[in-house]
Amino acid sequence: MRWLERPEVDALPDEPMAELERRVAELLGKQAALFFPTGTMAQQVALRIHADRRGRRAFAAHPQTHLDVWEERGYGAIHGLWLQPAGDRHELMTVADLAAIGEPLAAVIWELPQRDLGGRLPRWEDLVEQVALARAAGAAAHMDGARLWEAQTFYRRPLSDIAGLFDSVYLSLYKGLGGLRGALLVADRATIKEAAVWRKRLGGGFGEAWPVAISALIGLDTLLPRMPLFREHAIAIAAAITADGLAGVSPDPPQTPMFHIHVPAPRPAVERAGAAMIAEHGTQLFARLRSSPDPARSSFEVSVNENAMELAPAEVAALVRELVERARAV
Repeated sequence: MRWLERPEVDALPDEPMAELERRVAELLGKQAALFFPTGTMAQQVALRIHADRRGRRAFAAHPQTHLDVWEERGYGAIHGLWLQPAGDRHELMTVADLAAIGEPLAAVIWELPQRDLGGRLPRWEDLVEQVALARAAGAAAHMDGARLWEAQTFYRRPLSDIAGLFDSVYLSLYKGLGGLRGALLVADRATIKEAAVWRKRLGGGFGEAWPVAISALIGLDTLLPRMPLFREHAIAIAAAITADGLAGVSPDPPQTPMFHIHVPAPRPAVERAGAAMIAEHGTQLFARLRSSPDPARSSFEVSVNENAMELAPAEVAALVRELVERARAV
């Protein structure tokens, strides 16, 4: 049998991935962008570059930063970095929180919006002040912008204005945009050139990436322009849910198309009620239920996108009422 040798693929196809990288870099007012198979890899690479340039190994972020809570602390296991948590885990990070850190930092990360806080965002003036403080101390400013597309609906500024505050920005291609998978790291050309080396070291380059790029490009054209409508619908749903006082939302009103619904019932009871609703009429209100410091309460995340536009606010409020009533009856 004859085997035909297939050449090793080190680089992603020129098109349409190059078009996606070019468009997003231009949208954010940055010099270049680079595709990564995961946001986990993209953010670790950004931190590693900032740390090596400054000769510092610590970075600061909110205590509920995705890198610490959901990524097995890869920044430490792989890159020898460590986290200085800034602030209270149930509140947004503040200037005072950053100023209280005594160790020299390689970078500070801002997650915009803060998913584990219901999609909350700092006021623009507060964000500018925080970034200025970090820069004055010699730290890089990095944005965990997995949902930057949604955050823009709150700041109502061009994406380039928001991204312009930061040295590097990570963007998700499937959260908000509905792409198949993947992420982009956006920064200056020198940083992206160095990031390409780290991507190869970590095994992040592969061929046949055009389906990923095309799906993200479709999202840029069809979903990104609708983000303000998604936020308006989220606000309407939240208002309908809180109208009778049975459940609450956070933040109220929602700042982005994402928010949390807080229900007056413990997590085990709500989980059983949710499972019963799925079994009886196929309605799933949440993927993951969050516990609360108050054992009599729990919460879950709502993300309003294209599918949610099909649901009237009153319909969603009725489903939440049913969930609470079932949980209380358990």
